Amino acid sequence: MAPDTSLPSDRPSHDGPDVAVEEVVGLCSELIRFDSVNTGDPATIGDGEARAARYLQEKLEEVGYETTYVEATPGRGNVICRLPGADPSRGALLVHGHVDVVPADASEWTVDPFSGAVQDGYVWGRGAVDMKDMVAMTVAVARDFKRRGVVPPRDLIFAFMSDEEAGGLFGAHWLVEHHPELFEGATEAISEVGGYSITIGDDERAYLFAAAEKGVAWATLTATGRAGHGSMINDDNAVTRIARAVTALGSHEFPIVRTATINALLAKVTELTGLEFPDDDLEGSIRKLGPVARILNATLRNTANPTMLSAGYKANVIPSTAKATVDCRVLPGSEDGFREQVAEIVGPDVDIEWVWQPPLEYPASGDLVDAMAAALEAEDPHGHLVPYMLSGGTDNKAFAKLGVVGYGFSPLRLPADLDFSALFHGVDERVPIDALQFGVRVLDRLLRNC
Repeated sequence: MAPDTSLPSDRPSHDGPDVAVEEVVGLCSELIRFDSVNTGDPATIGDGEARAARYLQEKLEEVGYETTYVEATPGRGNVICRLPGADPSRGALLVHGHVDVVPADASEWTVDPFSGAVQDGYVWGRGAVDMKDMVAMTVAVARDFKRRGVVPPRDLIFAFMSDEEAGGLFGAHWLVEHHPELFEGATEAISEVGGYSITIGDDERAYLFAAAEKGVAWATLTATGRAGHGSMINDDNAVTRIARAVTALGSHEFPIVRTATINALLAKVTELTGLEFPDDDLEGSIRKLGPVARILNATLRNTANPTMLSAGYKANVIPSTAKATVDCRVLPGSEDGFREQVAEIVGPDVDIEWVWQPPLEYPASGDLVDAMAAALEAEDPHGHLVPYMLSGGTDNKAFAKLGVVGYGFSPLRLPADLDFSALFHGVDERVPIDALQFGVRVLDRLLRNC
């Protein structure tokens, strides 16, 4: 049964999230101005994450929260606080986000990527959709709850962390390992890359929430051979060997697997639109849904994309070692045999080292899912909550180690013609102002009724 979204009788008369709606744009813009770029190389990362986290700490403490600020290593800031709920015996809901962003080449952008420009109905800048928008919405609602004395049904834990863009080793994973007490009692979580709308039909919107994530499996391939002069014949060339392995793996097409989440997604879309998804043209049918198909089709099969190559130091020297990095993404239920498959594809002459974060898949139903659906439908009567699988990964993987069931739910009502998925790590990243304000209203309803 969906939760009651009516306001409790003991709520104050000034019970709307008006102030939060008004301040979310400023919060998002100000967050973007912190150059919190995460290159993945600690030697090239400044203190932007720490400054962004300290800014959030100030905003939370300003309205009365007691916060905890910790750094895994200097400059990698994480800030956490808790709002007690009416029933402390219930599991807490963790609402989390990350403050780091990927690099941006300013020469490719219409605006300065760290300007936080507010123009043409959008907030522009690196992190606008990944994920300083959700961080701003969360902080706006958290501040508003504290100001108004809102007591949620259960404890809410707000956490904002560094290093998600490089795997969370100095953020969520470090916190789970070293400070699990900060998340005591948490049983469920919401975070990024879900809850955004795609338009289907004439005026119906599917809000895709992430009930699953593919596993992250970064493979480092190493080939060795006989070093020598570049002018000589060499049939034991490490570069040739690594090139063959990378070509074989990068061009391999893994079979389609219809997971429970994919089946739930397609069944719901069929119910809403009448569109069929036959097995003999599954990918083609999904493309009819528009740009979001690039994410959805990536969740039909395991993937392996070569991303980095390293070999040699001089044109006329054949090196003894060559390396390649391959970004593999693994479906739930297929992780057991995946490494063996990759080893067979690249062959016995190439060594493989793995950095592994397992896939996640959670039920697309339950009280929290019902509460998300009710909050969305209250703000958008033509909106429908639909589960999907994220092709990437989030910090939910870290909190899964604590038994926390994590969903992707950052609610945004988007224009039908906006290619939203292209904005993640893309040029001219931006988020609509009215989508931010919509998200605040939905989060306000959800967190008061979850």
